[in-house]
Amino acid sequence: MIKTGYGEWIADFEAERGRRAALGDPYWAPGARLPPEVVRSVQKFQVGEDGDGSALIGKARRAGDATYTEAVRMFVAEEQNHARMLALLLAAGGAPTLEGHWSDAAFVRLRRLTGLRLELLVLMVAEVVALRYYRALRDGSPDPLAAEVAGRLLADEERHVPFHCRRLREGLAPLPRPARRAVAAGWRALLGGAAVLVAVDHGPALRTLGVGRLAFAADVHRSSAAVAAAMADGPAPGPAVAAGAAV
Repeated sequence: MIKTGYGEWIADFEAERGRRAALGDPYWAPGARLPPEVVRSVQKFQVGEDGDGSALIGKARRAGDATYTEAVRMFVAEEQNHARMLALLLAAGGAPTLEGHWSDAAFVRLRRLTGLRLELLVLMVAEVVALRYYRALRDGSPDPLAAEVAGRLLADEERHVPFHCRRLREGLAPLPRPARRAVAAGWRALLGGAAVLVAVDHGPALRTLGVGRLAFAADVHRSSAAVAAAMADGPAPGPAVAAGAAV
């Protein structure tokens, strides 16, 4: 379903919160058997998911739309739940979390230097990369607990991408079509560079999960076409479209 208002997005986030509460956490007790290269990779993604979201929430509030701000708060809560679940997955595998990582620090610094529209563009780079990464972890991990956690996080990201697409489409709408398409093309270029960096940095883990570096970067780039088109011309894709584009 394509969302047409932030009230509907709030209903979507609330429904997901209720579904998550009814489902409960994965069964952590059996533990997880994670290869060392996958542990190091998940540790880095856990750092990236961890944060209070205060800068994004503040920018959303200053934009003057209380309904959108509430939806952003719910998005941030889901991202914080991702960090929690990845930390518990690492603990189940006998591994600690990291205090920080240079890539996350650079990413956060870049986001905080910008306004809401540019922050969302940078954030969407991470969201689209995460779609492919969590799919690789879900489909390629022989450990059932890791696959379950990745599947839950992937389902959330498939909802987050169209949510941010809608706001970006609104933010870019006042620009002439050539300018909107130029922004979308620039975003795809930034995403392509980020995908290559992730593919190199997480290459050993991706290889263990059955995905080569080049294939990972190519998949991310291919999936970005529908997202960029939604930003520039709309309508924003619904969750099923976003999920299909990432395959």
